[in-house]
Amino acid sequence: MQERDASESPLKYASEMMPYDVEEYKLQYNDIVDISIRTSSKELNELFSLFDSDNVRGNMMMQGAISGGDAFFMTGFNLDERGMVELPLLGEVQLSGLTLQEAKLLIEGRLTEFVNREDMFVRVRLGGIRYSALGEFRRPGKHNILQNRVTIYEAIAYAGDLTEVAKRDDLVLVRQYPGGTRMYRIDLNNKNILTSEYFFIQPNDMLYAEPMKIRELGTGVNFVQTFSLAVTTLSAVLLVLNIIN
Repeated sequence: MQERDASESPLKYASEMMPYDVEEYKLQYNDIVDISIRTSSKELNELFSLFDSDNVRGNMMMQGAISGGDAFFMTGFNLDERGMVELPLLGEVQLSGLTLQEAKLLIEGRLTEFVNREDMFVRVRLGGIRYSALGEFRRPGKHNILQNRVTIYEAIAYAGDLTEVAKRDDLVLVRQYPGGTRMYRIDLNNKNILTSEYFFIQPNDMLYAEPMKIRELGTGVNFVQTFSLAVTTLSAVLLVLNIIN
């Protein structure tokens, strides 16, 4: 086989490898978690199966009653204002302030009162990534992506991308924490976002895209349209003045 000349490669540029700076998410009020429990005990499995999100969600989808991210709202466990969820047999469990792995270990620890640790399986995951996209998005509103991890670019794409007049170098990110809320301004054109803690969005994040100042200059969507509108208006005025004179 004839070797290909390196100069024929279609690759023009490849950046250096940029490692992620993933901020491990801690559960908080109003989160929805998907909890599945299996044990070696038939009796316990029958009890947990009544509340098993996979079974309930599957039945509801088969019946056409619900689909997509809304299923987690109907079948998942919602953290109340105290950060608690109520599980069958185990009662109230405090999950706020814990990572998903820590929540899993906590539930396993509570289950050891009824079954040996090696005879159980516990899975805890988020019911999708819920976020809000406001302002200059083509599809603004509340969205839910059924993934465990979503980049800020994926979130923007899911909301239909930004409009032509959106400030891509000054996107507002409002993020909730167990202790309060913080606002950030992000330059989407800066490559360092790939290694920042803002590259992956978190549940309940809010993205707000402000319009550029050009929006205030006229009714056009972009400068070309605004300029064309201004030229057309000026031409009409000159024509009227010429007729009058």
